[in-house]
Amino acid sequence: MVDLFSGRLLVNRQGRAVEPEPALENKVVGLYFAAAWCSLCREFTPVLGDFYGELVSEASPAAPFEVVFISSDRSPEEMAQHMQGAHGDWLALPFHDPLRHELKKKYNITAIPKLVIVKQTGEVITDKGRKQIRERGLNCFRNWLEGANVFQNFSS
Repeated sequence: MVDLFSGRLLVNRQGRAVEPEPALENKVVGLYFAAAWCSLCREFTPVLGDFYGELVSEASPAAPFEVVFISSDRSPEEMAQHMQGAHGDWLALPFHDPLRHELKKKYNITAIPKLVIVKQTGEVITDKGRKQIRERGLNCFRNWLEGANVFQNFSS
């Protein structure tokens, strides 16, 4: 993941810059491609927020999981409103970063919302994260963790 976001900054929900290396190191990462104007995104984002909250905010110890939002919003203002209103406390690639378009191409994003779960190398564990969360809830995280080869002794 560090290589994927090398030389860039991510932003948190409050718009503050975050170094990607310590935020993503040794974690399963969900690349969340979505937008405020998308009705399916508006439906799924709170579900992802609950999932993230249970794994990261409410768990002790927190699960090695992080979400990076890749916006398809129409403006930086729309992206900021979307993040502050509907998102969990996860990270995002800044609106003007051209990597947004490169990642959409790299992960073959043709429709949103899309949750692509990746290893530290950026290799795809699954591109069906949304479907798996809907069908299996928190149980899908264990499979992602096994596929990622991180924190083998993590237990929930």
